[in-house]
Amino acid sequence: MFSSLKGLFSPTNKDLRKRIWFTLICLAVFAVGTNIVVPGAKEISKNLGFLELLNLMSGGSLKTFSIFALGVMPYITASIITQLLQMDVIPYFKELKEQGAVGKQKINKINRYLGIGFAFIQGYIFSYAFLANAGTIEIIKTTLILTAGTAFLLWLGDAITKKGIGNGISLIIMAGIINTLPSSFIIAYQELVLGSSFTTWTGLILFGIFVLLYLFIVVGIIYIQTADRRIPIQYSTRTSSAYGGNKSFIPIKLNSAGVIPVIFASALIGIPSLFAQVSNKESVVNFVDKYITYTSYSGFLIYMLLIFVFGYFYTLLQLNPDDMAKNLDKNRSYIPGITPGDKTSEYLKYVISRLTIVGTIYLMIISALPIIFSGATKLPAQVSLGGTGLLIVVGVALETYKQLESSIISRSYTGRRKGRLKS
Repeated sequence: MFSSLKGLFSPTNKDLRKRIWFTLICLAVFAVGTNIVVPGAKEISKNLGFLELLNLMSGGSLKTFSIFALGVMPYITASIITQLLQMDVIPYFKELKEQGAVGKQKINKINRYLGIGFAFIQGYIFSYAFLANAGTIEIIKTTLILTAGTAFLLWLGDAITKKGIGNGISLIIMAGIINTLPSSFIIAYQELVLGSSFTTWTGLILFGIFVLLYLFIVVGIIYIQTADRRIPIQYSTRTSSAYGGNKSFIPIKLNSAGVIPVIFASALIGIPSLFAQVSNKESVVNFVDKYITYTSYSGFLIYMLLIFVFGYFYTLLQLNPDDMAKNLDKNRSYIPGITPGDKTSEYLKYVISRLTIVGTIYLMIISALPIIFSGATKLPAQVSLGGTGLLIVVGVALETYKQLESSIISRSYTGRRKGRLKS
């Protein structure tokens, strides 16, 4: 799998190594920014609840209330909204989707402006909720600093995408999550080995089990993320031996929705918690904590149900069977044994539905693991097993690796071709 990466140290890939260094320097700038606290702000001591996901994706910046406290989540929220609007909700966005590269640039521009707008709104709410006894001027100043931090991260992400390796926004999210991993393992070691609850040897055994389980979950996520169902297709203008017997197929990933259902569910179940904190009424806060937050039994069930509903319907909207059937007809292709048209659409819907159920259950398990683990072990919230963060890290790492491998292979092929032409 990693044999092609040996070519990274080839003299012909000097510019590729420069791209990697540029990416690492940009991520180092992000890591430094997560430790720069907003002037006048203090570390948040209260439990963040549903905001732990935002805190995780911003590298712990929300807990410390740094200049990057909001991370790139406002932009992610804007991207999800515009993606949903492209699905026959607003004709303008559907037209942009059909315009190809030009439409994509316009949508990206809209996402930037909408993301900065969301950052300002979220920054104001967080400043009002978490800065005790702050005046209006101080809240507005903090809001502008947080908004500027998100705007800078968007610029940094674009710079990585253009001059570095991989998708800049995704790598910033991954870097934020990885930034919190060392502290998670250190706290786990301190609690299990150095704490007074267990003997030293028992603590070492438990810590070893924790590390092995973590690695096992990583391997499982890699397996699921790379799993897909390949539906064979045949072109009416080609024979089976036209291209040396190579067969064409439609790859449908087991988890096509990614982490979007979890983000949707977290955002929706977190709205009551956010309003409870802003209202600052003890009765409202107690009701939300007892029945709605996902650490309660009822809130946990609601959270799992929302992930399933969002995962199922979002995948069906993203992989529209009718559109896929029409595209097969346009390309003069068909699924062997299936009549083109409505029958093909019904077959694709059947396959996608079955895969989506399995993929969504997988998302529910990964999302439930840290909640169950935290409740069962009574370890601090910083110590988690599995979870959305790990899913994001593995997914981004796989995509970045594929892009890096593809660049090395294409450059190697180009180099060999030039060598043959010279000879």
